[in-house]
Amino acid sequence: MGSQAANLWVLLGLGLAGILLMTRKLKKTIREDFGAFVERLQLLPPPQPAPPKAPHPLTGLTFAVSDVFEIEGHVTGFGHPDWGRTHDAASRTCPVVSTLVEGGATCTGITVVDELAYSITGENKHYGTPTNPAASSRKPGGSSSGAAVAVAADLVDFSLGLDTVGGVRVPAGSCGIIGFRASHGSVSHAGFIPVSTSLDTVGWFARDPNVLRRVGHVLLQLPYAVSRSPRQIVIADDCFQEVKIPVDRIVQVVIKSTEKLFGKQVLKHENIGDYCNSKVPSLKKFHGLKTNGEVKTSSLKLLANVVQFLQRHEFRHNHGEWIDSVKPVLESATSAQICGPLEASDEEIEICKSIRNELRAAVSSLLKDDGILVIPTIADPPAKLGGKEMLSEDFRNRTFGLLSIASLSGCCQVTAPLGFYDKCPVSVSFIARHGGDRFLLDALHTMYMSLQEQADIASKSRSSKNALTKEQSAEIAKEKGNQAYKDREWQKAIGFYSEAIKLSGNNATYYSNRAQAYLEVGSFIQAEADCTKAINLDKKNVKAYFRRGTAREMLGYYKEAIEDFRHTLVLEPTNKRAAVAAEKLRKLFL
Repeated sequence: MGSQAANLWVLLGLGLAGILLMTRKLKKTIREDFGAFVERLQLLPPPQPAPPKAPHPLTGLTFAVSDVFEIEGHVTGFGHPDWGRTHDAASRTCPVVSTLVEGGATCTGITVVDELAYSITGENKHYGTPTNPAASSRKPGGSSSGAAVAVAADLVDFSLGLDTVGGVRVPAGSCGIIGFRASHGSVSHAGFIPVSTSLDTVGWFARDPNVLRRVGHVLLQLPYAVSRSPRQIVIADDCFQEVKIPVDRIVQVVIKSTEKLFGKQVLKHENIGDYCNSKVPSLKKFHGLKTNGEVKTSSLKLLANVVQFLQRHEFRHNHGEWIDSVKPVLESATSAQICGPLEASDEEIEICKSIRNELRAAVSSLLKDDGILVIPTIADPPAKLGGKEMLSEDFRNRTFGLLSIASLSGCCQVTAPLGFYDKCPVSVSFIARHGGDRFLLDALHTMYMSLQEQADIASKSRSSKNALTKEQSAEIAKEKGNQAYKDREWQKAIGFYSEAIKLSGNNATYYSNRAQAYLEVGSFIQAEADCTKAINLDKKNVKAYFRRGTAREMLGYYKEAIEDFRHTLVLEPTNKRAAVAAEKLRKLFL
């Protein structure tokens, strides 16, 4: 019995060891692949031409394609097993993929996309969420999550994705690599599954700006031309006010890099929300249809609403019949967006078309042939795995407001990494006019090393300043804002006050001061919101009541403005400006 028991324990030990060994191998396989691929394959390039002809331009490079591009003999999965089950294998390869292979690159596989390539989370319950190589506890971003992960993990040199409303830009920013969204219509739309036809465009990822540019020259079929430097780099100050990390960690990196390469004279600042409000009049028509004009809202939030409305409408137009007949099991967030009746009038669709045309013209007018608009890629760090923050209305408004600028205008945009902040990748995005793809690729190629150097300096500088408390840093930022305000540099002041708020968000003075700067630039909605926040924090903040009254007067809320001016006088009876304002409005409107 003793011998049998000993043998049993030996066998059991060997069995457990085998299980442990297999588990380790499985984990190693998953780790090496990062869950990026749904299928491995090889599409080999043609033989090199004989000398003295030049070799193929992409010789030696490997790439992967998102699971929306057709490859002959393979079923395109579109991020959902029911799609693959109900569709046949492709009869030919997508022209974009063929062009890259003929250009000398080797295709090595098909990568995961979000369910029906619709969301920007990077999650897929059917094939698994690819692991973000830059931050394993964070989502990789989508919809082209696997393609971004394959590049970030150094599994391929570049990869193809589909960008509808951020499908390439978001995962590039989340995974710390470069992502390029081409101008709408500049790369063939044939041979991939559409999400939203008027918003879809091919994009690609790379770690190296030189590779990114080489791929761009092949896909865009660009002849040789001399590289041009930017003559203006426009920083969208209002877009950076919602960023969840210190603004200087991005903006100052761009400013210092620009000054070093091109000089201070090319730098400009713009409030994009206000610019769109004046240059895209159809936004007000769209808002009026949805709310009867009763609620004031910012231009960027309106653009976010428009782009989501268009995406849903066109997706349903393309795939509604399949969804209704197959009834695929979908994530609740995706289902809420694309299922149900299609509520879109002809008037709404026409207004959306007008918005697209007006926005493209507005961006072209602002940037011309040699300008770049600088915006955050998204406002937040990559979301935590399992987190639900990306589903909130606030997140969607802020995120899609930024992403909508290029999506609706059809302009090209590139996302570039700027190192890390609190162990999460940081990025910035550059936009050029529609058709300015070569210029944008060249500009990034010129700026990339300088951007990385400045990002490294900024990161080290932050480490040396950790001795300061957040409150002390906030006060420093506030004082800088006060000085900028005195110097009549309103946007700069707004930026400093925003920095103070991020560092210490419960200080009423910071909100009240930013509101005053907003009043100076005519951003009355933002000024009213800041004053309301200040009042909630400090019911005796006299300046906040007076400034909110001023904002409400300019917005046409006369009764509410009078109440604010009267409350100012209750707190400070000698306030002559409040008394005059209240009496003027009382005579005019009561």
